Amino acid sequence: MIDNNSKACGVSPKGRNRIQYDFILDGARYRPTLPRIPTEANLQRAHIQLEEIKARIKAGTFVFEEEFPGYRYLERVIDPSQIRTCNQVFDQFLVHCEARLARHDLAASTVTNYRRILDNLWRPELGDTLFLKIDHLTLNRIADRNIRWSKKRYNNAISALRRAFAFGYRNHPDKPNPALGLKCCRMTRRDRPRPDPFRIQDAEKLIAQIHNDWGEAQGNYDEFRFFTGLRPSEQIALVVSDFDPVRGTLSITKARVNGVHKNCTKTGHDRLFELCLRARAVLARHLQLRHRLVSQGRIAHDRLFFLKSGEPIQNLVGVQRCWRRSLKRTGLRSRRPYCARHSSVSWCLMMGKNPLWVARQHGHSVRTMLEIYASWAEGALESDVSKMEQAMGLVQPMQRPPGLLSRIARWLTRTTEVASRRPTPAVSIWHWIWHPKRGLCS
Repeated sequence: MIDNNSKACGVSPKGRNRIQYDFILDGARYRPTLPRIPTEANLQRAHIQLEEIKARIKAGTFVFEEEFPGYRYLERVIDPSQIRTCNQVFDQFLVHCEARLARHDLAASTVTNYRRILDNLWRPELGDTLFLKIDHLTLNRIADRNIRWSKKRYNNAISALRRAFAFGYRNHPDKPNPALGLKCCRMTRRDRPRPDPFRIQDAEKLIAQIHNDWGEAQGNYDEFRFFTGLRPSEQIALVVSDFDPVRGTLSITKARVNGVHKNCTKTGHDRLFELCLRARAVLARHLQLRHRLVSQGRIAHDRLFFLKSGEPIQNLVGVQRCWRRSLKRTGLRSRRPYCARHSSVSWCLMMGKNPLWVARQHGHSVRTMLEIYASWAEGALESDVSKMEQAMGLVQPMQRPPGLLSRIARWLTRTTEVASRRPTPAVSIWHWIWHPKRGLCS
């Protein structure tokens, strides 16, 4: 058996531009070369390098691919897992995510975000580099290069990389994972988007504008979201059978995200939503419209909400575009469509609804109700609260006499304020005429 002390081991010229090294590693003889001109000085330095290689082999610290990265038979020398590139690890990680998606253990939107982040940010920088050669400083330098990113975007990029590296280093538990040292930005309360609900007057103005601009189908969709507060992904996934007309409830059990159907909601909990009178009225009109389109042969699906053409709403791009254009025409401040959900939650709290009931209805935690939305209920105006109750059908608006009778009513009101507490005969007659139960106008 040849050992590293035999005469066969050494250095020698290999052509005009290379020097060959001859040594024994794990009982096998290797003769790799390095691109160096075989001068006397280079050969002497090669002898010194070979002695260092033998010493590291004896100590068990020699790494072949570091010393001879261009060796043509490198795959025979080391474990194939040692020479995987970042691209190969990223590909295997995404295949694993797709398998989890097929078992309903991961959301489709999560897999899509992982793929987008790895392909657009990390592959161009790390793709062909050996996976085990990546250090923490390299990762940190790439992450810090995008200084204009928001905290949320930065955290998403770091999170996707850390998950991919954690997957790759499961095959090397004895080696330190450099991605573990990457720290996400600390999200404070100021960094999180605050709810921006509409006043009821502004909401009614926007609803009327959407009806006028885009027709009944789009108008019903946006009006319904104001008075239910459903998540957009939950609303476009509703089917006709989810509505119970006898109890006036909706069964929220699924969602649709980026055009992909999900058999669960965002929180993973199903809920039974109790519709207010305004939401029932909107849904009644919408079902009549749907019946007309079905009779015309323009609807052949069971989806509850649909476009003007009768096609189901597959994603939120089109409906959000309609929202933005109508909102701009009203002259109101620009707000995203999700603010309709904020409005519904805030209105319920302003009207004194039980926070536990509101949280259960909208799929929130009680902590979210109290920390985020409750502040909007503190400064609620009594006039706004009454208008909310009327809009949601909780109370009926007072019937006021038109024209001349209206002027008489105002005169009688002023007379009552300056008179004694005992009403005059004229006031008593007037109250009897307009009494809501026993009066002539009831």
